[in-house]
Amino acid sequence: MTRIALAIYDMDKTVTRKATFTAFLLHAARRLNPLRLALVPATAFTGLGYVLKLIGRGRLKELNYSLLIGRPDPARLAAVIESFADAQLEHNILPGARARIAADKQAGCRLVLATASYRLYAAAIARRLGFDDVIGTLQQVDAQGRTLARIDGANCYGAAKQDMILAWLREQGLERDAIHVRFYSDHVSDAVVHRWADEPVAANPHRPLLDLARAEGWEVAEWK
Repeated sequence: MTRIALAIYDMDKTVTRKATFTAFLLHAARRLNPLRLALVPATAFTGLGYVLKLIGRGRLKELNYSLLIGRPDPARLAAVIESFADAQLEHNILPGARARIAADKQAGCRLVLATASYRLYAAAIARRLGFDDVIGTLQQVDAQGRTLARIDGANCYGAAKQDMILAWLREQGLERDAIHVRFYSDHVSDAVVHRWADEPVAANPHRPLLDLARAEGWEVAEWK
């Protein structure tokens, strides 16, 4: 039986040169309500709370999103998302990642972006890069259709990312033995997905992942 080929990519520092979350918050604050930029120093305190392990990654995202974006009108937020995605495509995508994405697509792979970033804006970036599907951190929406800072479900990071990939496969009606998975990520937090994949690729790996990839015999790709 011919298996369906999936090429699953992490986003920040795998496909992009730099992480996108803080950049998105600042981009949105400047365009939606520049007065919120006065709250940027407060993010140092939320960051300290994370470093001291008083709050987790997900809560850190929620707090900083609430500080710098709030609950803007959906139409205005949608326009900001599109302008942010355009800026990322212009300045923040690694040429080597573009080339590998194009090669996987040419080879007939179904392209999936699986990222801890909010799906809110990751989907716009993915669409421009030709991805077929996006798995990302979801947000709650209020009765007026406004996107909230509050995460809906889990932060798509570490073991939760694998859980969300598996949930997506079930939604798509795809059994594990019916697919062949190539997985790309830069960070050791995704090692659980690397081990689950048929072809694990350490892309632009930081040192802990590079050491693990060498020990496990995984492919190492440098796109920077």
